[in-house]
Amino acid sequence: MKNIRNFSIIAHIDHGKSTLADRLIQATGIVSDRDFKDQILDSMDIERERGITIKSQTVNLPYKAKDGKDYQLNLIDTPGHVDFTYEVSRALKSCEGAFLLVDASQGVEAQTLANLYLALDNNLEVIPVINKIDLPSAEIEWVKGQINDDLGLDAETAILTSAKNGIGIIDVLEGAVNLLPPPKGDPDAPLRALIFDSHYDPYRGTVVHFRVFDGSIKPGDTIKFMSNDISYKVEEVGVFQIVRVPRKQLYAGEVGYLIAGIKTVGDTRCGDTITLKNRPCEKSVSGFREPTPVVFSSIYPVASDDYQELTDAIEKLKLNDASLVYEKDSSAALGFGYRCGFLGLLHLEVVQERLEREYDLSLILTAPSVQYEIVLHNGQELIIDNPALYPDPTTIAITREPFIKATIIVPERYMGSVMKLSLDRRGINKNYQYLNSSRLEMVFELPLAEVVYDFYDKLKSVTQGYGSFDYEIIGKKETDLVKLDILINGERVDALSQLVHRDNAVARGRHACAKLKEEIPRQMFKIAIQGSIGAKVVSRETISAYRKDVTAKCYGGDISRKRKLLDKQKKGKKRMKMIGQVELPQSAFLAVLKTDD
Repeated sequence: MKNIRNFSIIAHIDHGKSTLADRLIQATGIVSDRDFKDQILDSMDIERERGITIKSQTVNLPYKAKDGKDYQLNLIDTPGHVDFTYEVSRALKSCEGAFLLVDASQGVEAQTLANLYLALDNNLEVIPVINKIDLPSAEIEWVKGQINDDLGLDAETAILTSAKNGIGIIDVLEGAVNLLPPPKGDPDAPLRALIFDSHYDPYRGTVVHFRVFDGSIKPGDTIKFMSNDISYKVEEVGVFQIVRVPRKQLYAGEVGYLIAGIKTVGDTRCGDTITLKNRPCEKSVSGFREPTPVVFSSIYPVASDDYQELTDAIEKLKLNDASLVYEKDSSAALGFGYRCGFLGLLHLEVVQERLEREYDLSLILTAPSVQYEIVLHNGQELIIDNPALYPDPTTIAITREPFIKATIIVPERYMGSVMKLSLDRRGINKNYQYLNSSRLEMVFELPLAEVVYDFYDKLKSVTQGYGSFDYEIIGKKETDLVKLDILINGERVDALSQLVHRDNAVARGRHACAKLKEEIPRQMFKIAIQGSIGAKVVSRETISAYRKDVTAKCYGGDISRKRKLLDKQKKGKKRMKMIGQVELPQSAFLAVLKTDD
């Protein structure tokens, strides 16, 4: 065990985690130059295009150190985005140390701090690494000062690297050997192992990624998962060296995978503990919890005939993404679909994109919403995330909505615009402090519903891309909630309904009506688009009708002749309006979700 090191690389988005992992993999020679490709651990197309990591990956790096000994280095690569924080925390639980990556030109950002606190909560040895030192804008001494002052780490131990150009890679490997502690554990105790991820292989079933804390595991053992008490017989164990490499046995301190003919990823929950059925361990690894969705949206196929394809696609996607929650849903305007729960807005985008690409579907999504808590006058409590389930307003005593604590780090010159943006979004300024003479950490309490709508995009534009943002959910607070309905030609379109705060309802209604006016094609009759709260109309736009010039044949003569023709036309339009149906194009649903630039 003294020759094993388990570590993770943590950083803010886009500070070079995946590139450093690439260089470590190349330096240890487990992939030939011919088979190598950039971001080798990011296996999905979306990850490569966006330059983000969505799934945790692990890789076993055999390394001969300068002291002449052979070491096993287990690198557990983690996602950087705030939506996947729980997955990051489970991966860190599997490690003894972490390399904290800081960009030499950008310095410490919001998620650098958040990930550092996660690592310290798990009692990890944290080694600072300053990356991108070859950039012309790199300010190494400035970043060292931030590491000392903001992070409280010793900047003298910081390793200087440029992952892109391969500078300082051996120093990182030597740092892993000399500065990180080896794993602790008892190889003779009952098996106790932590699941930190899983993925689905269509030929072998679920492949479980896990870390052994005590005991050992080999093919033929009967294991059980402690959270749901389900048992399986192990078919294969091994380690990841980009490809799966089978082993005869895995011992305490090692990180690897197991295959046991598990058909559903839902059985293997991230954070669960594996033990032997006939010799179970006394207590599970602490910290397990179910991933809780915070953003909800309904997904419908554009063509209602594709409903079966959507059903199959969501079931297959669930096999690879256990945190996706869904149930059947239907709408008068859009037919049958699914109400889905997501970990955040990025998770929603990723799921939508994967469904459209991997399963060749055309989809419509309804406006994202959050879970509201509603207390009725009779004392009954309801949890609602779908506007269609909103009860009669006269029966409601109290409504509560989820709030978040948002940490925003910005250069000082953007303080005013960030303050205005947050206060416009019903934020409460809790405190702010200077991290140094030019950088500011601002803490706000914000309603999650406002953040879901367009907060992140607006923050990036008002800070010209320099603002960094991290959040955690802190609970629910009382709010004044109303249901905003959109009526087209007097008919309510349920898929366009939204739950909004009363203060924002009129503005949101006007915006939706204006967008729909641009998207809905003109008809032979006048179309009224209205936003209403209950029976009260708060916004309206009218699409004027196509008209034939019926008075063109009248020249001179009595006005009553023209009047008669116009009245006749008016009656025809009225009758047409009563029986006319307005077809909503798909772009109309998407337009309502988009905000003004």
